[in-house]
This record gives sequence, C-alpha cells and structure tokens, in this order.
Amino acid sequence: MLGALSPEGLLLHQAHRFRYDPRRVDGHLRWDTARLTAGIRVGLAQGAAEAARLGRPLASVGVDSWGVDYGLLDADDRLVEEPICYRDERTSDVMEQVFARVPRDELFGLTGIQVLALNTLFQLAAHAREGLPPRAARLLLIPDLCHNLLCGASSTELTNASTTQLLRADRGGWNLELLDRLALPRALMPGIVPAGTLLGALKKEWQDACGVGAIQVLAPATHDTGSAVAGTPLAAGWAYISSGTWSLLGIETDGPLINADVARANFTNEAGVSGTTRFLKNVMGLWILESCRREWDRAGGALPYEELLGRAAAVTGFAGLICPDDRRFFNPPSMSEALRASLAEQGRPAHDDPVLLTRVVLDSLALRYASLVRTIETLTGRVIPGIHIVGGGSLNAYLNQATADAAARPVVAGPAEATAIGNLAMQAIASGEIGSLADARRLLAGHLPLRRFEPRDVDGWSRAAREYEQIERGASLS
Repeated sequence: MLGALSPEGLLLHQAHRFRYDPRRVDGHLRWDTARLTAGIRVGLAQGAAEAARLGRPLASVGVDSWGVDYGLLDADDRLVEEPICYRDERTSDVMEQVFARVPRDELFGLTGIQVLALNTLFQLAAHAREGLPPRAARLLLIPDLCHNLLCGASSTELTNASTTQLLRADRGGWNLELLDRLALPRALMPGIVPAGTLLGALKKEWQDACGVGAIQVLAPATHDTGSAVAGTPLAAGWAYISSGTWSLLGIETDGPLINADVARANFTNEAGVSGTTRFLKNVMGLWILESCRREWDRAGGALPYEELLGRAAAVTGFAGLICPDDRRFFNPPSMSEALRASLAEQGRPAHDDPVLLTRVVLDSLALRYASLVRTIETLTGRVIPGIHIVGGGSLNAYLNQATADAAARPVVAGPAEATAIGNLAMQAIASGEIGSLADARRLLAGHLPLRRFEPRDVDGWSRAAREYEQIERGASLS
C-alpha cells in the first residue's frame, strides 16, 4: 500500500496484492518466504512508480504482519529454514509440558498474555524439543525478517514482541526467568524497539531492484492488530473488532489488567502504540467461512462472495448456531464437515447448503462478539457504548448489522484498510509529518467514510443469545 497522511488529507493506493500461502515442507506447514520476498519487491517497485507518477517522493517503508510466527537467522543473516506456520500441529501436545515447568496461571501472571497453543512461546518450546538448528543465531518475527531483508535490522518491535508470551508483563523486556525455566535460548532473542523507530536506510540492492533511492525503513506497529487499532478513529470507551481471518475484539487501556478473572476468561494484554495496551480476545473470525469457501470452490459449487452474502442475509430466522472458538474449527480436515458435526450434536439440521452454513457462521460470530463485549464490561467495570469494526470484515454489512442487533448497541464500520492506515500513521509520526497518535486519529476521523448500524431486532437476537450461551458453555475453548 502506498499512502500519505498529513493535515491536508489521506491518500491510500493499493500498489500490489499477492498470496504466499503456507505449504507442507520437511514435515511442517511452512511459509513461502521466496514468494513473500518477491511480493514485497514488486510492491515496493510499483509503489515507487506510482509515487513518481503523482510527483511525490517516496520517503519511507514499514512492514506489519500477523503475530507469533518467526524465522531463525544464522550469524550472516541467512534464513536457516522456512518459518513454520502457527496452524502447524507441532504445538498440539506441548502446552502440558510447558505447564509442568510453569503453571498456566503463573504464566499468565508473568506475561499478561492469553494462553494459546499458537503463541511463540509454545512454538519455540516445540522447536527446542524437536531440536533447534545449530546455526541459529537470531529469532526474528515475520515483519522483523522483512525489515532485515530491507535494511539489515535485527530488532523486534514492541507490539509484536508482546504477542509472543515471552515478554515481561510490565513491558520491561524479554522475561529471562521464563526463558531459563523453559530451557529456551536467551541468545536468540533480539533487541526490542518501540513503534516509530528508524531502523536504517533501504539496502542498495533493494534500491537498484525497485527503482528507489535511499528511503528510510521505519518500524510501524509491526503487529497487524496494533496497526489496525492505531488506524481506527476510536470513540471514547468503545470496543473495537479488527475483523478478518481472525477477529480481535477488545478495548484500549492505559495498562495491563492481570487478575484471576482475566486469566479464567483467557483475555490478553498486548502492547499498543504510544504506551497503550490492547486488552482483547482472539475470535476465530472469518477463517471459518474462508475455509468453507475453499472447499466449495474445489468442489465446483462456490458462489461469488457478494452473492453468497446476499443470499445468506435473505434467510429468514436462524439456520443454526455454533461457537466459533471451539477448538474443532482451528484447522480441521474439512471445515464444512466440522460445522455439520457441531449442528448435528445439537439436534439441528446439518446443512449442506453453502448459503445456510454461511448464515450459521455469521450469526454465530455476531453472538460471540456480543458475549465477549459483555465479558469485557464485567472484567473491567466499564460500560461499552458501542463497537467499531475495521478490517476486511467491516465490508460485510450483514455481519455489522447482526453484531449491532446481538450486542444491542451501535456499530460503526470502517475503514477496511485500517491496518495499512495505522502503519502509515506511525510512519507519518516517525517522520515528523504528524505530532502524535491522537493527532493522527483526529485527521482520520475527518477523512474516512464510516457506516453506522443501529440495533434493530434486539428481542429476536436476545432469544438466540440464550441458545448460543448453552452452546458456548459446552464448547471446547482454548
């Protein structure tokens, strides 16, 4: 994405969009770093060309990505092996081994991070059990690997570092005691920098390949949710949902909230920008629907996405409900079969119709969101007056309205590209174009087209919520 943010306005242009799906290599599900690198190179070149066409100099570049996954570099900054995807099964039995050394409640107290098998801590423990490559000299998270390619930096940025569950709860650096107790190598862990840090100038080889000068490489909030929240003109007290493959639902706070109730609810305290904390919960999100659509596409029966959503929205009543965060939906061999099995266990029709299954997923997500908003109110003692949905899922008008109905409070939707906008905002702050995050959000509030959804069928959704609560209580949650 090519962009500019200043008091004069917001510019955002898609330079290049590409895929780099994980594939199974050497016994694990791994990311294709060659395709990732090629995509970044093409994107940077096309962004530079568009900037030249607009007559505006390209000033800086920064990378954000999903959290928790990492790669290992040797002493010469060469990748030792392809990074393993968090959906790989290697962590399926490692949590119990970790808890034998550091009990679950103590682990949460030390880090303030929700306990999920995909966390870097459990991935690294599984990696150490299997045997870390002897040439490994440095562990870098995915955006850090990209920054290393671009300018040679070997640091990690705070918002993403906090997702690893290896950081101290007070943000005072890596939890060395925890690393030692789990026999994980301290020497692999990089230095930590805050969002907005200048990492260095773009390498000459990248300048030549992409047709750009010695532009600056800056660390934005390198965790995509950190960038998305930074790019959201969030009203005071409102919850946010960064909606995509995952849905990240939470509020912005001044510091971590760590107690037994939060641990029991498995909420997390991730570092935000400018000293904030993202108090949130991971929800399985549109991954469930995306997985079904891939199955339907392979079977030759996939409807165009907009038609699928339109027909699902036209269904009368509720087609059935599931708990989206049931472990069965994390990475099953067949997502549609997992949905049907869940419906059948409840004595509900096990639909084959993609339209009805789509409606099941969307209604269930809305009810899960509403349930978690109420949980946040209980945990924090705060009243949540509304919900702001950003990311690709904010384009789903039915899900936005269903969320307003299920939560009985207004929903504001947009922008879809909140992550890119937040990344851009932090680069603008770092370069001195904008003074602060508050200034950036004020600018964005005046330039972004947002949609508002008011609750309508609250009674009908209240009845559905009672059924959903029974399903959620019986689900196998992380």
